[in-house]
Amino acid sequence: MKIDRFEDMEIWKDARDLCKYVFELTSKEIFNKDFRFRDQIRASAGSVMDNIAEGFERGGNKEFGQFLYYSKGSCGETRSQGYRALDFKYISEAEFNTLNEGALRISTKIAHLIKYLKESDMKGAKYH
Repeated sequence: MKIDRFEDMEIWKDARDLCKYVFELTSKEIFNKDFRFRDQIRASAGSVMDNIAEGFERGGNKEFGQFLYYSKGSCGETRSQGYRALDFKYISEAEFNTLNEGALRISTKIAHLIKYLKESDMKGAKYH
């Protein structure tokens, strides 16, 4: 199945949901007052979806894979920041679990996509 737009990718949709969830969590008054931390976790969550989109739009598997690694790194950063938010009591344990599980699920999907791209004979539109 050929995907023509990053918006059609399940992995990008999942990353978008994670970004929306982080925004929701950081909009709570206690979290929203910590401007630097709020902006940092929002940026890392946004980077997950943005790097998937940017890599896809590059048109080649090699570049796409590189941007997927960036996205995977941002997933880890978001998870780490989730622990900080929990430790600072900005979010509940249930909210942390939702955030952490979502980021882990996306990270795993990214790893599978990277593996698929490396093993694929198709090299993307840029390298035909």
